[in-house]
Amino acid sequence: MPRTLILDLDGTLVDSVPDLAAALNRLMTARGLAAFSHPEVTAMVGDGAAALLARAFTARQAAQDPAALDDFLTDYTANAAVETQPVPGVPEGLHALAADGWRLAVCTNKPEAAARALLTALGLHDIFAAIGGGDSYPVRKPNPAHLLATLAAAGGTPTRALMAGDHHNDVAAANAAGVPCIFAGWGYGAREMGAEAAATAADFSELVRLAETLLAPQAAGGTR
Repeated sequence: MPRTLILDLDGTLVDSVPDLAAALNRLMTARGLAAFSHPEVTAMVGDGAAALLARAFTARQAAQDPAALDDFLTDYTANAAVETQPVPGVPEGLHALAADGWRLAVCTNKPEAAARALLTALGLHDIFAAIGGGDSYPVRKPNPAHLLATLAAAGGTPTRALMAGDHHNDVAAANAAGVPCIFAGWGYGAREMGAEAAATAADFSELVRLAETLLAPQAAGGTR
């Protein structure tokens, strides 16, 4: 059975706050509400688009109109890769892992269409065996079923898998699924969110090294 690394997207693989903030602020401005700074948006990211908008409207003490979520998703999906870039070391690290026999998957609370559009624009889509978005299954992180469904879609098994992410949702989902988690210390989540992770990586190259340490290849004669 091949080793599988399941990765969060926003903050772990890509710095997406510039485009999330731009789409959110266009939405706010269209409704006569004040815009948000990048640090403010960073603090609201991690639980999916619906939670992001709920937090934004609450912060502005305004009622969210029924069209807001659809308007935001349409705008953001079309503009997801204007300023968003991979985290340093991600393309090289992903290709190194793939060359070493790892299967790779994305498990994100971002809607699947937006995740696929972003990864395609960045030239990273085809390296992943599966992409499990926040609307791909009936549940999402921190529910472990989201992680396990993504893992199954990638052809992996929990005993030969790792999770990597920058949010307490990633750590909680992984621990509940019985999958070790590497906390992405460079990401959007506060460092203490990684307290219950198996390890914390300072950058993506260290994440690659930790993955190889935590989940070694099977002995000769077996399969990865």
